[in-house]
Amino acid sequence: MNHQETRQSLLAEYPQLTIVEHPLLESKLALLRRPEVQGGEFRRLMSDISRLLLWEIMRSFPTREIEVPTLLGTAVGHELAAPLVLVPVLRAGLGMLDGMLSLVDHAQVGHIGLFRDEETLTPVGYYSRLPEFAPEARVLVLDPMLATGHTCVEAIYQVKKQGARHVIHANVVSCPQGIAEVAKHHPDVPIFTGVVDAKLNDKGYIVPGLGDAGDRLFATD
Repeated sequence: MNHQETRQSLLAEYPQLTIVEHPLLESKLALLRRPEVQGGEFRRLMSDISRLLLWEIMRSFPTREIEVPTLLGTAVGHELAAPLVLVPVLRAGLGMLDGMLSLVDHAQVGHIGLFRDEETLTPVGYYSRLPEFAPEARVLVLDPMLATGHTCVEAIYQVKKQGARHVIHANVVSCPQGIAEVAKHHPDVPIFTGVVDAKLNDKGYIVPGLGDAGDRLFATD
């Protein structure tokens, strides 16, 4: 099965999945994968990709009509009709935050701290600071890599427990195993990804992927 057939098969199997295809996103992702890209350059590329993801994610967000005064009269405009909350999963999710905030600086921000046990590949929680969610709020759970899916599943459980009713997950690179895991536990949560890679290796890393996003963001590998 070639790449296009695999993509169509995944989209048919998981209706909640959106693979954001855009030439600019694809070109920046190709740069992001390169091993020599580290630190500041990696962060800039991650921010750019995150902005492009958010552009697509918010396409169907509800708006309301408003009147806007201009120098020559009054125009009809629109504003977002629901609060927006960004919840990065520490620490790699921070790499997606600034890019998105550059477009929606009015958004609230929550944080969830989870790390993956390297032996069991299960998530271990160490921090949570979440706002109270309005019933209509759109809550974006941010994590660049959707690998095993365990961390994402736990983060979504946490925001739902806090009262989030409209939850969306955004990532940069995913794989079929992670998508299946989120769909199994949270079939109501849309998943937006920049690309779906082939598989996981025996250490739970996406192949070909781009390595450990947190380490590359903060030059700690």
